Order: sequence, then C-alpha cells, then structure tokens
Amino acid sequence: MELIFFGVGLLLGLIVWFWQWRQMRHAVETLLEQYAARPFKSSPWQRLQTLLSQQLQEQARCRQKIQRYQTILEYAPIAYLEVDEANCVVCCNEAARSLFGLRSPEGRLFLELVRSYELDCLIEEVRQEQTITEQEWLYAYITPVGQTKRKPLRARGLFLEEGHVGVFIEDCEEVVRLRDERDRWAADVAHELKTPLTSLRLVTETLQQRVPESLQHWVDRLLAEIIRLTLLVQELLELNRLSHTPADSLERHPLDLVQVIRTAWQCLAPLAQNKNIQHEYSGPDKAPYWGNESQLLRLLMNLYDNAIKHGPVGGQVLTRLLSDREGGYLCLEVIDTGSGFPPKDLPYVFERFYRAQPRRHRFVIPTDHEGQLPPVGSGSGLGLAIARQIVECHGGYIEAANHPDYGGAWLRIYLPLTQL
Repeated sequence: MELIFFGVGLLLGLIVWFWQWRQMRHAVETLLEQYAARPFKSSPWQRLQTLLSQQLQEQARCRQKIQRYQTILEYAPIAYLEVDEANCVVCCNEAARSLFGLRSPEGRLFLELVRSYELDCLIEEVRQEQTITEQEWLYAYITPVGQTKRKPLRARGLFLEEGHVGVFIEDCEEVVRLRDERDRWAADVAHELKTPLTSLRLVTETLQQRVPESLQHWVDRLLAEIIRLTLLVQELLELNRLSHTPADSLERHPLDLVQVIRTAWQCLAPLAQNKNIQHEYSGPDKAPYWGNESQLLRLLMNLYDNAIKHGPVGGQVLTRLLSDREGGYLCLEVIDTGSGFPPKDLPYVFERFYRAQPRRHRFVIPTDHEGQLPPVGSGSGLGLAIARQIVECHGGYIEAANHPDYGGAWLRIYLPLTQL
C-alpha cells in the first residue's frame, strides 16, 4: 500500500514538474521572441544564456556612454541645471556652479540656491507646456564685497521625463560688451565723418553750378553718394542716441496718434504717387497717447518708406490701429502688398545693417531736386533698427511677419496703454 501511495505521489510530482517546466519553457520562448529576430537551432536555455551575455555587454556599453555624456556635460562651457518635479536640483555642472557660485547644490531647493524669478517662471512654463522655451533677462547678484550687479543671461529649458526640467544657461555678458563696443565704434566713426561730409557736400554743390554740361552727370552722381553717406551718418548717430535713451527719461507730450499717422503718410505722399500706391487707415478717429511725437513720426515714416519702396505699382499700404485692453497695449499695424520678407530673414530684419535683398534698398537720388522729397533713409538697413529702438524707448515692442492674406510685410507695433 505504501508503495502505491509512493508511486502516485511520484507520478503527481513528475506531472507538476513537467507542467511547470513547460510553462517555464513557454515563458522563455516568449521572452526570446521579443529579443531575437529569428529562432536559433540551439536550445532555449543556450539562447537565454547568449541573450543574457549580450545584455550584459549592452549594459556595459550604456554605462560607458552615460559616463562619457556625464563627463561632457560636467565640463561643457555652458551652464546646465536639472530640477525634479519638486524643483530640487538633481544635476548641476561645473559651469553652472561657477556662474551662480554654488557648492554641493544636489538635493537642495532651486530657489534656495538661485534667487531668480525669471528662471523659476521659465521652469514652470516648460513643465506646463512641455515644450522648449527660451528667455533672456538680467540676473541680479551680490558680489563678495556687497555690491549688487546685473548679468545678462539667456536660458533654454526643455522638458524631461517624470516632471524633470533641464535648463541650459548662457552668460551673454561678453556678447553685450562686444555689441556695446561695436555701437560705440560706429557712433565715433559717424561723428568723425559728419564734418568732412558736410564740407564735401558744400564743395560739390558749388561745383555743380560751375562745371560744363558734359561733366554735370558726374557731379550729380558724386553729390548723390555724398547725400547717401550723410544720411547714413545721421542714422548711426540717431540710433546711438536712441539706444542710450531709457524709457523713463524720454521726453513725452500728449498727442493724437491718428494725426501722427496722417502726417507721416502726407510727408511721403509724393513718393507714393510716383508708384500709384494708395493708403488706407482703419481704426478710431482719435487716439490720445502720451509719447514723443517726433520719434513716432520718424518711426512711421521709416515703415511707410519701406512699404513704398517694396510695394508694387498700383499697390496699397494699410494702417490699422487696435486697442488690446486685456494685454495692456495699443497695437499699430502697417501692411503692404509687396513680396514680403524672405522667411529665413525674418529673425534678423531689425538688426543693424541687415538687408534681406540689398538691391531693393538702393535708391537713386534725382539730379533735379526741385519738387522732389529727399530720401527718408540711407538704404543701408538701419531703418527698421531705428524703428525698433524708437518703440523700445516708448516701452513697447515691434514684430515682423508676412501677412497671410495680403502676402506683404506685416509690422505690428505694441505701445503700452499705461502711457495714455
């Protein structure tokens, strides 16, 4: 009887063992199918051993890559910070520690280490939108001797897994310094050229009345180039003056922005008539504003001058004035029906001396100046740079695009309503 029970127990054990072995074999086969492109003739256990060996090699390669990337990130010339979902620092390279003066920042709250409201807002925006976001600002910090200084920074944030946010931070102090030196050099050169160009123009105008008729066109061409250079010098000096004019020190007076629009177009009406270009205004009949009338007039004349130059014969220039009470800005739009800006040039149209199509910016000054308006700009690519500087002096900003309906240049000027 005992042998019978023993045999039955052994049989049941073998059945259970065989069933578990089949289950394990099936699980191994299923696992191998996920990692093997085709079955091998060897047994599943040999294939599993081969797979485990390959995985160990792959893990070693991954660890080497991670170590290499960590080393590159640690010694990269640009600062990098990474925070978790609780805004605690989980990664900070050498450049970031040097930029913000940090020691052992890992695991500590970000705002406890870097007191920057702008950077904190950037991190929250990246986490909410889950997109790459850029921002520039002036970072205020205290020196070891107790002085408060500001450093221009540019940051780009990107969303990572599990609510983490990585931020690359670039120190723009050297860029700003070089830009200031460039502007100062251009202003100094323009100032030195102003007097000799005035003398050359006087001499050329005197010669214009005395040279023979056969040589008249050479003197006219010389005078045209002198006038163009004089305008360029004036624009450089004006741009330098505007760049050093803070918004709070700008001389302001109450004015009607609609009247400024009409005056600017009337000044350029003869140029528009030569190409049969019409002007259309849409907006309120009056728009009281507190600003600098001469600068706003120069701003609109620059925009209208570009619109007339680049607009087709029989084209149109549209001016729209809108009030965005929620955004706190007064929006002024200038649209032409020309060919618009090349898409690749849109980010640079407000840069100094930048011309997307140089030949379109050139103009010929007529030899007979009677009844002709002098050119508004020198055609060197400073018109939109001056326009942007005027808008920024008023505390606003300007944007450039191509209008989706008209196809031409679409310039939007936002002036703060707080100045009304």
